[in-house]
Amino acid sequence: MAARSIGSLTVSFGLVAIPVKLYTATQSANAISFNLLHKTCGSRLKQQYICQKEGVVVERDDMVKGYEFAKDQYVRFAPEEIKALEEVGTHSVEISEFVPIESIDPVYYDKTYYLAPDKGAAKPYALLTEALRQAGRCGVGRWAARGKGYIVILRPIGDVLAMQQLHYSTDVRRASEVEVPKPEVKPAELKLAQQLIDQQTAEKFDAEAYKDEVRGRIEAAVEKKVEGKEISVAETAPAGEGKVIDLMEALRASLQKSESARSQIDRLGPRKAPKRVEEPVKLTRKAGKRNG
Repeated sequence: MAARSIGSLTVSFGLVAIPVKLYTATQSANAISFNLLHKTCGSRLKQQYICQKEGVVVERDDMVKGYEFAKDQYVRFAPEEIKALEEVGTHSVEISEFVPIESIDPVYYDKTYYLAPDKGAAKPYALLTEALRQAGRCGVGRWAARGKGYIVILRPIGDVLAMQQLHYSTDVRRASEVEVPKPEVKPAELKLAQQLIDQQTAEKFDAEAYKDEVRGRIEAAVEKKVEGKEISVAETAPAGEGKVIDLMEALRASLQKSESARSQIDRLGPRKAPKRVEEPVKLTRKAGKRNG
């Protein structure tokens, strides 16, 4: 199924303006979620807000927003006051500078969007994408949506231009805040660790090689329950205490295990293309409908 655009923007750098279509790059909406039900009758529960002082249910019409400036002390804001403080949405991203892509630590990365050229913009879109790729740089700009302002970067992913939201510096904790001891690393230990890394190094990261096993288990369990079948719950063994082992021996054993696995793969010859498997069952049936 082709991706569906969620909006349009104009990307500009210098005097060049590129109209583009906006697409979401991730599918968080596909995450499996559970609803809260009444244990006795199975009906879905309704969320309510309780006044901590009076102990009564408060309806939405009687609610106002407030900011806690001191313990149990609030200043109130009317809806129109909050609206006036929000960022006015823009339909454009003006690139203010270009920086090396490796200069941005991935800890700053937030949500990602794909951009596609709109009518008549294929040439300047391709030009910017290729120029960024060859320069090894990304464009930095600002974008406003849903009442908030965002820092964004534009970077090429293949032939597609991606717009990546970034966290503000005040939202990212410094790694130096985490206390880490600094024991002496012996040259022999470092050499073995580097050999182990070399043995397990791949040419590139392949996201397809990693599957969401938890999602698969949940889908299978839900399907069984929809069909009226019981599911078995295996008891989880308690985690044992961590054993103190010799670091050098652990590294040597890891290298030996890795070499053994690699030699077995070599004996099997080239890897065959994986067989195509059926798509997981989509959870579209209502709980009340059962087979048979």
